[in-house]
Parts: sequence; C-alpha cells; structure tokens
Amino acid sequence: MSEATAITVAHGDGIGPEIMEATLTVLKGAGARLEIESIEIGQSVYLRGLTAGIEPSAWESLRRTKVFLKAPVTTPQGGGFKSLNVTIRKTLGLFANVRPCVSYHPFVRTKHPMMDVVVVRENEEDLYAGIEYRQSHQVVEALKIISRPGSERIVRYAFDYARKYGRKKVTCFTKDNIMKLTDGLFHRIFDEVAQSYPDIRNEHWIVDIGAAKLADTPEVFDVIVMPNLYGDILSDVAAQIAGSVGLAGSANIGEECAMFEAIHGSAPRRAGQNLANPSGLLLGAVMMLVHVGQTDVAERVHNAWLRTIEEGIHTYDIYTEGATRQKVGTREFARAVVERLGKKPEKLKAASYAGVSRVATPASTPHTAAPPREKKATVGVDVFLDWREGSAERLAEILRKTSAGGLELAMITNRGVKVWPERLPETFCSDHWRCRFLSSSAEEIDHGQITSLLERVNAAGLEFIKIETLCTFDGQPGYSLGQGE
Repeated sequence: MSEATAITVAHGDGIGPEIMEATLTVLKGAGARLEIESIEIGQSVYLRGLTAGIEPSAWESLRRTKVFLKAPVTTPQGGGFKSLNVTIRKTLGLFANVRPCVSYHPFVRTKHPMMDVVVVRENEEDLYAGIEYRQSHQVVEALKIISRPGSERIVRYAFDYARKYGRKKVTCFTKDNIMKLTDGLFHRIFDEVAQSYPDIRNEHWIVDIGAAKLADTPEVFDVIVMPNLYGDILSDVAAQIAGSVGLAGSANIGEECAMFEAIHGSAPRRAGQNLANPSGLLLGAVMMLVHVGQTDVAERVHNAWLRTIEEGIHTYDIYTEGATRQKVGTREFARAVVERLGKKPEKLKAASYAGVSRVATPASTPHTAAPPREKKATVGVDVFLDWREGSAERLAEILRKTSAGGLELAMITNRGVKVWPERLPETFCSDHWRCRFLSSSAEEIDHGQITSLLERVNAAGLEFIKIETLCTFDGQPGYSLGQGE
C-alpha cells in the first residue's frame, strides 16, 4: 500500500461544511490514503478585512501539499473583495480547468441521454485577467489578454487529456470572426498543436453556433477546449443540460499544484438543512484521487456513487417521480454511497481508471517550435480621449491641428465604430473616443514622436486617458481596424 498523500482541505461557506463532511466520510470509508490539513478560507476571512479571502499562513499549506480539496465559498458583495477562486487559480498557476459533464439517464432527468463531454477551460487569461478601468463618466474598459504560451499549454493539455482518457476528438470554440487577434491567436495555436496529435480528430466552431450545438446535440462533442470566459459559461451550461450543475466536479491543474472542487456555489439559502447534494464535490474528490495516483480508491468511490444514483437514492435537487426510490439528505446520501463501496453499477457504465495516471503538463511535454520573431515596427498610436464638447467632426478639427512630427490623424472611433471620416448620423456616440494617428511617411516612428504628440493634444485642452501603440510584425498590422473602416 502506498504512503498517505498530504492534502489541504477547506470546508468553505454556506453548504460547504456539510458537503465536505459528506465527501470526507465517503473517502474515509473507501480507504483513501490521505493526511488532511485544514485551512480557513472564505467569508469569515473576508469579514476580518482580508480582501483575498485567505489568510497568508494558508498559502504555506497549499504550497507544501500541492493538492487542495475545496468546498464552495461566499464572496461578500461590494467592498472590493476579490474572487478567492480566481486568486488561488492564478497565484498557484492552475492553468487548466477540467469539467466532465455526463448524463446519467434514465436515473437523472436529462434531454440528452448520451451526453459525455469534458470541457477544458483556460483558467488564467482572457477577460479573467481582471484588468479593468473606468475611463470616462460613461465608459469602463476590460482588457482581454490572450498569450501564445498560455494558449499553447491549455490546448496541449486538452489533447493530452483526450489521449490519456481514450477520447477521440478535441473541439475548439472561439469568436475569431470578430476578435481576430485575441481569439484568432487561440484558434491558430489550436491548429498548430493539433498537428502533433494525428490520432485525435480536431475541429473548430465559432462559439455562438458551437454553444447552440452543444445545448442541442451534445453527443457530437467529446473534449472541448476554450478560452476562459467561454469555458466558464459553457461548462455550467453543459453540466446543467447533462442533468444538474450539482452533479459536476471540477479539477484545476497546474504544473506544480492542483485544486479540486464542485462547480456550483455555496448556496447559503440551503445551508444547515441537510439538503445539499454532495455529488459535485465528491466527484471532484474522485478526480483528486486519480491525480495523486490512488486510482483504486477513485474507482471504488465513483462506482459506489453510480450504484447509489442507479438505485434511486437521490437528494432533493435530482428527485424525479419514478426514477427516485428514496429522497435523502446530505448525510444519508453519503452513508448510502459508503454502503455500496465495492459494488458497481448494473446499467450505467462503470468507472475504470486502470492505466490512467496524472495527465502530463507542459513541464514534461515538448512544446511546438516557437515561430521566429518577426520584425516589430511602431507605425502609429491610438490616443483615447474623454471628451463631451461636440461632434466627431468638431473633435477631428481640433486634432488635425495636433498632427505634426510625422504623425497624422487617420481615424476616430467611438465604442469601436468609425465616426470620422464619414460618420453616419445614426451612429450613437459616448464620451469615449479612440483617435488613431499613423506615420505620415509610412515609416517607423519612435516614442519621442508619440510623447510630442501627447504634449500637443494636452496643449489643445483635450484629456487623454490612455494610449495604445500601433505596431506591425513583418509588415502585418498588429492592431484591429475600426468597425466600418
């Protein structure tokens, strides 16, 4: 028998303590070889004035055990409190979020009896970088961050996962028909990485029609890899249409550490009533057991859980007339799973983790060759203004007088839409303007020219709130056009 694995456990808020107690009861009954260290996180820590929701001392345990089983927490509204999940994922480098979404027909009600989809979500970048600004009275901004290395390692993880678990296809969802640079990079890297996995089929869908297809015909998908925001939204959708968000577990995997949880929240209205379904956290714990190499225990727990569901022993959230034989509470459900340890389901597909080990991370997986560095040239600048003194034509009249030193006003947009030259009268404008200046000679410019331009803009009485330099890479623009340009 292998040595016990040290793990860090947090009981969380709301229904968290109840479902964690139920989960640990099952793990103990199944003979999981674990040494548990408990830490305090969530609401009680927030209310002590720690906006991150976690005590500094708790990081020592997480960094030492490298395995975290976490119940859901409640983030207080307002007051500048940060999402603890996002903090932990990014601090510990948990770049891959893995969410299996499986239907358990006919024992759990679903419109999709053949559904078995795994959503692999990038966990650190995209809009979840959390870089936001209020730039004017009317406009706020969020920056969407997509990087080549971040995209490559999540895409490669999805293909490695598919190969390890015997999956046949990996699908990528993006919106690169609109966000051609950010989502375009993610899609391009997906195509590059897919060439290293000729044994696994690959395909790409635009996220809106892909989401519609997922909701309507999920059985055509196998593994789906997505940037952060799409993955967050659609993994919840996938879990719900499979049967219930309450049945889905989640793994957050990094090169050093990993966190396992249910995908649902803390449900404070259900707390303390012995009602909550512990299945999501329990199936997250099954993923944890596989991750630490205790596949024998993972298989025992998973199959006992399947047998319990199959025998119609259900909590209130999946109660169905005809399919449910006994409606039970949180503690009673856990006891029912323990009583069925050693049994397998008779109708549902039994879980098997024979030969499955921790999915390789980029630390041990070769990357695709990085493309050669392109020649980067600065050819202009976008100057963003907070301005409420008239029309786009009036603003252009002022700005054209600031054109000098090799930079000329080329375009003005408002909320991304071109409004000068040739604004249509129907186009609505806010107080937030993007003013594009380009090199008048089509030659490279330097930062001194940009600084001089900003001095002239300021002298004209205009308030600039940010700039973005415009660069080409081997002559190709590294910036988007204005809508309508």
